[in-house]
Amino acid sequence: MATITFDTLKLVEKLKSAGIAEEHAKAEAEALVSAFSEAMDSQLVTKSDIHRLERELKADIDRVERELLFMKWMVGLVLGGIVALVLKTFFPFGP
Repeated sequence: MATITFDTLKLVEKLKSAGIAEEHAKAEAEALVSAFSEAMDSQLVTKSDIHRLERELKADIDRVERELLFMKWMVGLVLGGIVALVLKTFFPFGP
């Protein structure tokens, strides 16, 4: 859980000096703390989030690389078969 810290007492003092009632100033400070906490939790990622996504991405890349290797072998076999058929058609072996 990510949190943001700021001096709520200083904020309350500034609001009071601007003419806002102390209770109102405290309520505003608490509302800001709550809003910042919600924003941090829903908008920002942690290092562990990044590491988890990195592991998932590496696993996906490995899977795609394995599939591509398999596809290369399959294309090679198909092309080999086509070449064999062409050679057999145009250059028949035997009597």
